[in-house]
Amino acid sequence: MATNCTNCPLRGLDLFVPLTEDEVAFMKRFKTGELTVQKGTQILMEGSNSPQLFTVLRGMGLRYKMLEEGRRQVVNFAFPGDFIGLQAGIMGEMKHSFEASTKMTLCVFARSDIWNVFKNQPQRAFDMTWSSAAEEHFLGDALASIGQRTAIERIAWAMVRIFRRAEALNMTQGQSMPMPYRQQDLADALGLSLVHTNKTLAKLRDRQLASWSDGTLRLMNVEKLAQLAQVDLEQEERRPLM
Repeated sequence: MATNCTNCPLRGLDLFVPLTEDEVAFMKRFKTGELTVQKGTQILMEGSNSPQLFTVLRGMGLRYKMLEEGRRQVVNFAFPGDFIGLQAGIMGEMKHSFEASTKMTLCVFARSDIWNVFKNQPQRAFDMTWSSAAEEHFLGDALASIGQRTAIERIAWAMVRIFRRAEALNMTQGQSMPMPYRQQDLADALGLSLVHTNKTLAKLRDRQLASWSDGTLRLMNVEKLAQLAQVDLEQEERRPLM
C-alpha cells in the first residue's frame, strides 16, 4: 500500500523543512503512486525521455555517466528525500543514469505536471529550484575534491559527507552506518583506480580513522577525518521534501 503523504516517515526528520497543510494536500494530488525496485535496477537511463519523476522514500542509489568505451563517472550517491528525474522533466531527456544500490521505494510523480507546479504552486517550484541549486553546489565540491585533494583527502571528504547525511536521516548507529556501495563506486566517484582506493582505505583503517567492510562504514574519528579532508563539520542544511 502506498504511503500517505500525511504520514510520510521523512516529514518528522529535522533535516527537512516542514510542509504546510496546503502543501501536503498538493503533494497528495501530485503523487501518482509508488515504485519498489530491487538492488541493481536501473531506474533512469542517460538519453531516455522518462515520463516520471521520483522522490527516494527508502533505500540508496547512485547517479552516474558512462563514456562510450565503458568508463564510468559516479556523479553522486542518493539518499531518502532526494528528488530525481528533474533533468529529463526540464531538458527533455536524462543526461545521466540512476541505479538502485539497495532495494528502494520511490514516490512517483508525472513529469507532465511540472508546469502546473510552477504555475500554481510557486513555493513547491522554488523548492525544486533549491534542490537543483544544492545539487550544483555539491558538484562544485566534488569537482574541487577530484581536482585538488589527494587520494586520502578525497576519500575522507566522501566519507564525512556520506556519514553526515546518513546521520541527519537517522541511518547511523553510533559510529556506524550501512554502506551498500562498492569500492568501485567510490573509486568512480572520486576519479581513483580501484587499487588506489583499496590502499587508501587501508591507510585510513591503519590510522584508526575509518573502516569499511561487510556493507558497514565505521568512522572512528569524524573530527580528524574532517580535518584531513579540509572541511568543516557543519550541520546539514535543512532541505525541502518533494
